[in-house]
Amino acid sequence: MQRSYGNVFADSGLPDADKLKIKIKSGLVIEIRKAMRRLGLTQQEAAKRMGITQPKVSDMMRGDFSNLSERKLMDCLNRLGYDIEIKVKPAADPVGHLMLDIA
Repeated sequence: MQRSYGNVFADSGLPDADKLKIKIKSGLVIEIRKAMRRLGLTQQEAAKRMGITQPKVSDMMRGDFSNLSERKLMDCLNRLGYDIEIKVKPAADPVGHLMLDIA
């Protein structure tokens, strides 16, 4: 049995795993903020809709999203009316790249 680091990127042996995790989470939080503005939601309304507490929304708005997993942030976006696609394909280079494509 292999020990997990709590970071799928580190578990996969990818270099700069912590940076990748932060990049993905920050991209998701940016989209959550945009969705809240677009929908005209207060933090309390957004919290209820996303299924998290208002203090967690407040933390997120201040840039502290360490207490939320990537999966939970994706769930929040789903609850705000966003579809999320994860696409995996063979890379042209020997080592692939991680891209976050926000439409």
